[in-house]
Amino acid sequence: MRSKRTALVALVVCLSVSLFCLVYPIYVIRPFRHQGERELFAALAVLRVRLGVSLLCSALALYCAWVFWPMEAKRWRRVTVAVAAFAVCGFTVLSRINIYELMFHPADHLTFVPADQMKLNAGEMVIAVNIGGAARAYPIRSISYHHIVNDVVAGRPITATY
Repeated sequence: MRSKRTALVALVVCLSVSLFCLVYPIYVIRPFRHQGERELFAALAVLRVRLGVSLLCSALALYCAWVFWPMEAKRWRRVTVAVAAFAVCGFTVLSRINIYELMFHPADHLTFVPADQMKLNAGEMVIAVNIGGAARAYPIRSISYHHIVNDVVAGRPITATY
C-alpha cells in the first residue's frame, strides 16, 4: 500500500464487509419475519464463512491503520482510522456471539391452567403431550418465540419444540 487513499479505501471495504457479515444473518433470521428460501440460504452461507472473512478483514484493517498512521499529519484523521480498524475487530468479536441462543432461550418456568380456563382462539394450534395419563398442551403462539419448552410430565422430563 503506497498511498493514504488506498489504505482508506481498503479500510472502508473491511469495515463494510465485516459489518455486513455481522448484521445480515441477524436481519434475515430474526423471529416473526418471513424468510425467503434464497435469502435464508444466503444468510446461512454468510454464517459459515463470516469468521474467516471477519478475521481477514480485521488483519487487513489493522494493517491499513498501521500504514496510514505515519503518512497522516492530522491527529483526528489518524485517530478516526484507528477507531475504524478497532471497530472491524469489534465486529469480528461480536460475530462469534450466537445471538440466536440469546433470543431463543428455552421456556423453563411454565404456568399451567386447567383446560376449561384456557382461552384459545378457534383453530389455534397446540402441541399436545399425554404421558401416563398426565396431559399438557403448549399453544404454538406461546412457544413460537422460545421454540423450545422444557417440562416434566408424569415425573418424566420432556422437551417440546416448534
